[in-house]
Amino acid sequence: MEKKSVAFFERGSWYHRYKLVLDDGTVKYLKKGGFKTESEAVDSYKKYLEIYENKISNYKILVEKDISFISYLKYWFENIFSLRIEDTTKSVGSYIIYNLIIPNIEYDIKITQITSDYLDDIIARCNSITSCGGYSSKSYIYMALKDAVINGYINSNPCLKVKTYRRPKPKINVYNKEEIKKFLKEAYKTNWYLEILLGLFCGLRKGEILGLKFSDFDLENNILSINRQIGIELNLEKESCKSITRKQVEKHLKTPNSKRILKVSDVIMKEVRKRYKYNNNLKKGQKEFIDEDYVSCQKNGKPKNISSMNTAINKIADRANLKRISVHGLRHMFATILLEQGVSLPKISAVMGHSSVHTTFDYYCDVMDENDKIIAFINDTFAVEDDDKC
Repeated sequence: MEKKSVAFFERGSWYHRYKLVLDDGTVKYLKKGGFKTESEAVDSYKKYLEIYENKISNYKILVEKDISFISYLKYWFENIFSLRIEDTTKSVGSYIIYNLIIPNIEYDIKITQITSDYLDDIIARCNSITSCGGYSSKSYIYMALKDAVINGYINSNPCLKVKTYRRPKPKINVYNKEEIKKFLKEAYKTNWYLEILLGLFCGLRKGEILGLKFSDFDLENNILSINRQIGIELNLEKESCKSITRKQVEKHLKTPNSKRILKVSDVIMKEVRKRYKYNNNLKKGQKEFIDEDYVSCQKNGKPKNISSMNTAINKIADRANLKRISVHGLRHMFATILLEQGVSLPKISAVMGHSSVHTTFDYYCDVMDENDKIIAFINDTFAVEDDDKC
């Protein structure tokens, strides 16, 4: 007997029926049409069948009701929560689940046996690791167990009786995509454009930017090595013990992890070459010029004043009619861009030279709540060309 096809012809096109598993585990029966040929409809049916079978197999795990807390958290994050969030939230959420909560579960128990005291211990350990740990871990555990109640795996959410942790105040002020364009357009008119690009698209600290030398750049391979920073040295006057002098000096980097090598865009390398020519002209015109190879230097060759960059950024923001932002704000935006591109927190931590991934998390756990997302790379979106157009 000839096997009946899964496709059928109706209203001028080919259709197929398919089953869809909803987030609550129920199955909805639908049909899809608009295919020109029977084979196209059959191919589509096979794809929907594969999706259905994969998802229904995941739900079979939970039907047993014996799933452990760790197994449920992994299942919930991958198969429920990740389906309804943006990539930025998924990146940070993955850290919270896999690097914060699960490592701090000392003993795993069945989801039906979880109590508020059990959760209190886990969340307290998370809070001891990072300043955002308590609030963030509780939030994710609450969401996971709320879905468990909705789907009938547990009767009530034990996280409702867990100790309250305050939400950390957001530490990050960032521009959205259009504001960055306006800011860069104004910055391009100043002699701080290169320094701003290094903060915004390399994530360098202020001292690291001012401490850069041309020898740190590999122009052929577009590579930048971070080797030093400019900082302030405070000296107490020995006799009176009252007078304090401040001296700008070259210093070691903030942490051992701050020493790093970065791949740099063509746009930044173009500005480095322009700055090299500009500094050479300065050297020719100044008898007292001290050539120490600094990229960001004054007319005498010495590094620019460490407070002058924030002052310059404030002026640029004012001219662009934007809220003021610091050099550290540029660094924050760099992290936001990486998060938007789905880069993991451990990798962002390494690129930014943080002492640990927990430091990165403390700074950027609130980034996923921003309404306006930065979604493009420097080379094709934010670069200001020589015609002064952004």
